[in-house]
Amino acid sequence: MMKILVIEDEVLLRANTVQILSFEDFHTIEAENGLLGVQLAQEQLPDLILCDVMMPELDGYGVLVALRQNPLTSAIPFIFTTAKASYADLHQGMELGADDFLSKPFSADELLAAISTQLKKVVDLPDRGK
Repeated sequence: MMKILVIEDEVLLRANTVQILSFEDFHTIEAENGLLGVQLAQEQLPDLILCDVMMPELDGYGVLVALRQNPLTSAIPFIFTTAKASYADLHQGMELGADDFLSKPFSADELLAAISTQLKKVVDLPDRGK
């Protein structure tokens, strides 16, 4: 079972995303802020991370930078979910190493398609010590 970390400070959006993923038989881990998200990513080594950009404690860009600097988490596919969809925001995330962006609000189909695309890449990655 693939493990997905959902880092999102909006309770209802996080719950909805987790519910969609559960229906698709993904094991989900939840974090309500960036600091907790980084901690859980390092402890749980998920197969993919969905992360909001604008959050308290540590924003999504900070989460991505922290995870890309750690050899254990640097190759985990990372998808930003954001209401900030300007070209500058997308460009900043891609420069930091994000694999994809989903603009809020996103549909279940959009979410699952983005995850599927990234997880297909994971299949060919070497084992990360799980």
